[in-house]
Amino acid sequence: MVTFLPSRAGRLADVPSFARDIGGAESNVACGLARAGHSARWISRVGADGFGEHLVREIAATGVDTRYVQRDPHRPTGIYFRTAGERAVGSEPAGPEGAEGAAGPDAPDAPDRLDVSDASDGPDGAAEPLAEVLYYRAGSAAAAMSPALVPREWAWSGRVLHLSGITPALSADCRALMRELTTRAPGRPLVSFDLNYRFSLWRNADAGRSGNGEGDGRADDGRADADTGAEPGPAVLLGLARGCDLVFVGEDEAEAVWGVRGPEAIRAALPEPELLVVKQGSAGATAYARRPDGTDAVTFEPALRVDVVAPVGAGDAFAAGFLSGTLRGLPIAERLRHGHLMAAAALTVPGDLGTPLSRERADRLVALDAAEWGTLRFGPGWTDLPSPAEKWAETAAVEVPDP
Repeated sequence: MVTFLPSRAGRLADVPSFARDIGGAESNVACGLARAGHSARWISRVGADGFGEHLVREIAATGVDTRYVQRDPHRPTGIYFRTAGERAVGSEPAGPEGAEGAAGPDAPDAPDRLDVSDASDGPDGAAEPLAEVLYYRAGSAAAAMSPALVPREWAWSGRVLHLSGITPALSADCRALMRELTTRAPGRPLVSFDLNYRFSLWRNADAGRSGNGEGDGRADDGRADADTGAEPGPAVLLGLARGCDLVFVGEDEAEAVWGVRGPEAIRAALPEPELLVVKQGSAGATAYARRPDGTDAVTFEPALRVDVVAPVGAGDAFAAGFLSGTLRGLPIAERLRHGHLMAAAALTVPGDLGTPLSRERADRLVALDAAEWGTLRFGPGWTDLPSPAEKWAETAAVEVPDP
C-alpha cells in the first residue's frame, strides 16, 4: 500500500497535510530482507496508476525483485492514512463511510511496538494516545489476488514464502489464494505466517460474508463472495496459521482474536508449526522450536529499549530480522535478537522502513552477553552512527601521524 504519514500530531480532522510513503506487511518484510543482503521477491497487484508506479519503484529501489507485481488497469492501488500515536489490538468504533478503518486499536503490524520496553508509555509514563487509521482497500488491485492470478510456482520458487493475516481479510479470492499457498504439498518451501490482525479489515470481511446489515453479502471487492456464511475471521486465521511452518503472533493479538492468553497457551492452540514466535510486548519474545522427539526447545530473548519515533512497522521488521537469521541458519536466540535489532531500526524513523545495520555490526551486537544486551538503548539515527571500533579508527587516522 501507499501510506500517508501526518505532518504533525493530532486528529485526522486537524492534520493539515500528509507525506507519501510506502507500507504493507509483506512488502515491508521483503524490503527488510533485501536491505539485509538477501534475495527477496514481492508478489502482489497494484493499480495502473501513479500510486502503484510509486510503490513498485520505491520497493524495487531497496533491492526487491518486483517482476511478478501485476498492474491492474481497472482497480486502484490501496492506500491508508494514519495519525501519530499507538494502535493496539481489539475492537474499534466504526469509521467514516468508504474507509476500512477508524480511530482506535487497529493492530498495525502484529504488534508494531511490542519489541521495545518504552513504547507503550510517553516520557512521563502516561499512555500515548491511540492513532486513527483509515484503510482504503475495498476494490483495490491487491484485493483481486486469487489462485488463478498468482500461480503457485511463483510463490513457491524461493527458500521461504512469507505471508500475513492481512491478505485473507481483503476478499474471498484472497482467502482462496491463502488456503492454496498454505496447503502442505511436495515442493513447498518453508512457509512463514505473521498473524497481523487488523480488526477493521476483518470486521468488514465478516460483515460481508454474513450479510448482517453492515455488509451486503458481497466480497470486499464488490463481487459476490463465495465465502458467504463461511468461517469468521478468527477461524480463518487459525486454520491458516496451523498450515504454516513458522508463525509470528503477538501475545495481545492471540488474546484478542482467539481468547488465548500467554505463550504456553498460544503454543497449545498452535501445535502444528515447527516454529512459533510469540511477541510479548516490552518483555521480549519467546520461540518454540519443535525437536525431533516432538517436544519444544523454548528460547526467550528480552526486548531492547528504544526511544520511539513512530510505533509503526516494527512487527514486520522483527519478522524480517528473524527470517534473515533463519536463512543464515543461525541459532534461535540469535534470530530473535536480529529481529529485535531490525524492529528498533523501524521504531526510530517516522515511516515503516528503518535503515538496518550492516550484517557485521548487527552480528557484533547479537553476540553480546545478556548483561551487555540489557544495557543497550537506541534513539533516532542510531543505525547511521559509527560503531565504537569505527570511531576509534577514524580518530586514530587523524591523530596518529605516519612514521
